[in-house]
Amino acid sequence: MQHPLRIGLHNEIHARPPESMTVPLAISHVVMVCDAEQRRQSREHMARLASDNHLPAPDAGSTHTRVDLGLFRLRWELHTEFVSWTFLRPLKVDPFGERDPETAMDVVPREWMAALPGQSLASLHLWALPAASTEPEQLVAQVLSDETLVASTLADGFAEVYTDFKIHADGFSRMVLLAGSLSPRRLGRLVQGLLEIETYRMAALLGLPAAREASAVLASAEMELAELAQSIRSATREDEPLLLDRLTRLAGQVESQHAATHSRFSASAAYFDLVDKRIGDIAESRLGGMQTIREFMDRRLTPARSTCEWSSRRQDALSQRVSRISNLLRTRVEIEQQQSSQALLAAMNDRQGVQLKMQSTVEGLSVAAITYYIVGLVSYLAKGAQHLGWPWSPEITAALTIPVVAGTVWWSLRRLHASVFKA
Repeated sequence: MQHPLRIGLHNEIHARPPESMTVPLAISHVVMVCDAEQRRQSREHMARLASDNHLPAPDAGSTHTRVDLGLFRLRWELHTEFVSWTFLRPLKVDPFGERDPETAMDVVPREWMAALPGQSLASLHLWALPAASTEPEQLVAQVLSDETLVASTLADGFAEVYTDFKIHADGFSRMVLLAGSLSPRRLGRLVQGLLEIETYRMAALLGLPAAREASAVLASAEMELAELAQSIRSATREDEPLLLDRLTRLAGQVESQHAATHSRFSASAAYFDLVDKRIGDIAESRLGGMQTIREFMDRRLTPARSTCEWSSRRQDALSQRVSRISNLLRTRVEIEQQQSSQALLAAMNDRQGVQLKMQSTVEGLSVAAITYYIVGLVSYLAKGAQHLGWPWSPEITAALTIPVVAGTVWWSLRRLHASVFKA
């Protein structure tokens, strides 16, 4: 009997496979950040386009699909936080004969494109061209900015990539790939790696605004915690409930912010790692003294990456400090409560001792009272016994029994006390 998840887990290794590509090719890549409802709408949007072109809709459980729509091919991918749309369009041999080169978006229905669910996070035009079709200088002059130009050789020297990491007037960033003798499959893997670098770079930076916002809150919380720690040192017993209340409120504020941003910082860390991995996968090297993609990313992303990591560490450290100070204050309150309980027990012991002394004081009176009642009973008994021949008068009989009764009562009380204290 097979495990019910075997097929799905086995096919996971083939999820989102790269496409086979041949140059020249224009690629437009759009990434839309979506919530749960917008992700559902994205699936319906994809199904609507397929239906308009008499093609089957994607499966209800699929997370990616590829369709050939004649003028262009579309690759749709559903991710955890975003949905990516990749449009591929074959080009003529030299698309850079004019000022504005052709893009894959030129043949995509505009109304359908304008209705994409979600918010655009990344948009990229990529042109994959033969290595000898165009001079790099012409590329820079036509589609890229020379001021922020980044270039390197890829795939162990079999390709060259040029980009400026700028958003141009059409809202898209641009990248040009000059492919040499790469096979279609290897070219597809290389293009997918470049697209994912741009996608994960932008997704990773989503944690930066949260880190900046958290920094202001953390600074205020750290100052308040320092004030509380100073106040605890000189606080009296009457001040402790108020300090504990303030500290509890601060702990709630810190934990609330930690819960709100922890998932964002964790996701950003994962995306930063994916960027590093994809840069390593494209196997780039320096081209003519130009800045490589890795160098650009290391220089420009490191501050943002460090800010996110530092904010996450500050949150963890502050949470631990609040917890430690809370434990110290609670320990102090508990010790004072124990001392109060000990004083109360001591007072109770003192009262019990006084009660015992008072009981010992009245013990003689108790013996006398019990003896009086018993002797009275004996006197009545003697009066009745005279009619039966008792030789002594009731008064003499009572007088003789007083020492015996008093001694017996006293001895009985002492035994009772001894047995109680022994228990």
